[in-house]
Amino acid sequence: MSRTVVITGGTKGIGWELVQSYARDGYMVVSGSRSIKNDIPTDIVNQVKQVQINVRNRSDHMKLVNIARDWTGRLDCYVNNAGFSEWRSLENINENFLTELFETNLFGYFWGAQAALTGLEKGGSIINISSLAAKRGSANNSAYSATKFGITGLTQSLCKELGLKGIRVNAVCPVLIETPGLLDALNSDQSPAKNNTQRFLEDFISSQTALGRLPTLNEVARVCLFLSSNEASGITGQSINVDCGVLPN
Repeated sequence: MSRTVVITGGTKGIGWELVQSYARDGYMVVSGSRSIKNDIPTDIVNQVKQVQINVRNRSDHMKLVNIARDWTGRLDCYVNNAGFSEWRSLENINENFLTELFETNLFGYFWGAQAALTGLEKGGSIINISSLAAKRGSANNSAYSATKFGITGLTQSLCKELGLKGIRVNAVCPVLIETPGLLDALNSDQSPAKNNTQRFLEDFISSQTALGRLPTLNEVARVCLFLSSNEASGITGQSINVDCGVLPN
């Protein structure tokens, strides 16, 4: 039976890179997202099954697990990835904004882990795509950072809870990755870019990174592939930075 992974938010940005990378590494991939991607490359098209879901719905996560097990007979890894970022100052935060952000970025990860537990066996893993915002706050970013700090707590707690079942739980914390979602968020007048995204990114790279560049989507995906492999069998409860040296620890 082929190794099988579920990835949420698999049609854009980091999620789409994960889908391609896992498929090319030999996995069968169940990609859950609100939309369907029509241009799956021919070399992996038979390894990718797309399912329309909303990660805010608890039952949709169970749907993904059931589809994976019906398709291949197994589930090896569940990647909680779907989420969004938006800078907003404290006085501009309202209940609708917080509800959408928390239900997507944090509640969805709880529901994903809960569903994954019904399908994973010993040796399986859960990977939570987090952010460097899980480790340091920044102005106008309190709500997003709170969801990501929450993912850190979820990751650490579940590693203790699920460890004796042989299930590992880790998080990956990228710094700024130039995805369409990030660029849209940076274009907000409340973001640190202040309507000059290119200059902001250039300044950030020169002043914050050790390597003089930002990480690539593929570099994030390679860390995830490692964490879901047997080579990482002794690693759990970690939130690993992929940040080109922005926050050494």
